[in-house]
Amino acid sequence: MAGTGRDIDETGKFEIEIVPDRTREDLLYNRPGEHLREKILNLPDSPGVYMYIDKRGKVIYVGKAKRLKRRVSSYFNRRHDSTRTNLLVRNIVDMRFIVVATEEDALHLENAMIKAYQPHYNVLLKDDKSYPWIVVTKELYPRVFMTREKGLDARYYGPYSNAQAAKVVLQLIRDVYPLRSCRHQLEEKNIARNKYSLCLDYHIKKCAGPCRGLVSPDEYGKYVAQVRQILNGETVVLENYLKEEMARLSEQWKFEEAQVVKEKYEAVKSYNAKSVIGLSQEADTDMFAYDENGDSAYVNFMHLHHGAVVQSLNLEFRRKLAETPAEILSMAIAEVGRRFNRTFGEIILPFEPDVEFEGVRFIIPKRGDKKKILDVGMKNVRQYMADKEKMAEKLNPERSVEQLMEQMKSDFRLNVLPRHIECFDNSNIQGTNPVASCVVFRNGKPSKKDYRHFCIKTVVGADDFASMKEVLHRRYSRMIAEGEELPQLVVVDGGKGQLSAAVEAFDEMGIRGEVALVGIAKRLEEIYFPGDTLPLYIDKKSRSLQVVQHLRDEAHRFGITHHRLRRSKGQVKSELDNIKGIGEVTARTLMKEFKSVKRISEASLDDLAAAVGEAKARIISEYFHAK
Repeated sequence: MAGTGRDIDETGKFEIEIVPDRTREDLLYNRPGEHLREKILNLPDSPGVYMYIDKRGKVIYVGKAKRLKRRVSSYFNRRHDSTRTNLLVRNIVDMRFIVVATEEDALHLENAMIKAYQPHYNVLLKDDKSYPWIVVTKELYPRVFMTREKGLDARYYGPYSNAQAAKVVLQLIRDVYPLRSCRHQLEEKNIARNKYSLCLDYHIKKCAGPCRGLVSPDEYGKYVAQVRQILNGETVVLENYLKEEMARLSEQWKFEEAQVVKEKYEAVKSYNAKSVIGLSQEADTDMFAYDENGDSAYVNFMHLHHGAVVQSLNLEFRRKLAETPAEILSMAIAEVGRRFNRTFGEIILPFEPDVEFEGVRFIIPKRGDKKKILDVGMKNVRQYMADKEKMAEKLNPERSVEQLMEQMKSDFRLNVLPRHIECFDNSNIQGTNPVASCVVFRNGKPSKKDYRHFCIKTVVGADDFASMKEVLHRRYSRMIAEGEELPQLVVVDGGKGQLSAAVEAFDEMGIRGEVALVGIAKRLEEIYFPGDTLPLYIDKKSRSLQVVQHLRDEAHRFGITHHRLRRSKGQVKSELDNIKGIGEVTARTLMKEFKSVKRISEASLDDLAAAVGEAKARIISEYFHAK
């Protein structure tokens, strides 16, 4: 038993009381020691933040609660399904708490304390990249460009979720307005001295020539004002203004000036057709989309102004405990609000967060324009998730394989990781040329050198169940006899009937229980287990189901290819091998040249002679002519 005493936590922010270790029985049932039990009993039923501390005085977890006493007690009154949560509870020797006015205040305080202490068991916000911004500098003749740096003397617009989106906006600006792209320090005295030379941009009418004083600061400022409209998302307003300006100049017979405005109008109109995804009459719209895969959760935030996206941000969270999607979504809303110093009025999202934000109205659209905005966000967040997973797989392919194996082990109720999986499929047409295929996956990937074909020998007619039983017998009886390692999982393509036949084969070979067995039905992607009357439905986005679907599709493709080859050989034999004087080599040459028996029968004598000689050509021609 450790002695009691007092110590200072490593941040130096508050004093920690080191208490005796809990008893073995306390640890076994996740019960607090006497010291903690007394603190929990005296907790208020108020919103607040609590901190768990280990025996070294280190903050290992920070949480928020609507009712502190109920939330903290829930850690210690039962065993948890999550191993990580049980480990957290075992390491708690002390706790501290802070009472706040509202649950929203608790969320913001929790967020700040997580950033300060970096607790081991808290959800981790992975912010491993800087996002691109578009800036308008504060100069006599401002520049507009993209940057990832912060701290410049400029007005920042964004961020943009990817550089390509920022480049599209910049391209629109450069197509419409003759702004300078050089880095010269354009001051009035330097311009007056003709210090700078006109560049190519001026000659191709991409720049108005401010370096030589060919455009006044006021005129240039009008361009910049309209650029700010674009960057603020007021492109629909700008489009209407340009349309009216074009009509006004036309009425005054200023057709050349009207043509210049028309070109700007067409560029802005084309941009709006691609980038305006919401209602143009809505001044501001905020949207959060959410998706997850395993321990990683992803959130996409978009801010729309008059229907155009002016801010977009992707966030990745890594779970440490069993945080719910609603909890993570709340953290994302708080993080975006802190990062951009934003207050929200109305938010579109796929489900409600677990915190009520004061003055914020949550909208979960089912149809209409707001549902379209949410669909765009869901598309973005899924693309971001896919990109991150592909990158992680490239950087650490072994880790990705291990995650997949663990997920499949859990989804298919296995005792071991399914590193070796085999899938079987039957193929026949009205009982003719029955064949079966066996495809093999190792570590979730096809191992084509291990694929096998089977010609059904003992079954007459189209009996899929008996065919499946025969093939499984032949495959695994041979593997057992040759001392080969059996797979951890076998998948049969079909429902209860094929699965029952497979179970019979496994029982007869004595390997049932040694090798896991499931069936997959095509129609609804139902997974059947031996002895279960109801099928299992795996999440459509799950990598486990994707692997099994790939297995099934590979088995089907491999079986169909072999069956077609068998049918083709049967046709060649029934037709060409019946012609006296035509052997196997000649038949193969004819099929290679003409591709089918029908084409051979329709070929001219000269074409046949070119392929196999005049004598054999005459024999073939006479045979089909007589027939």
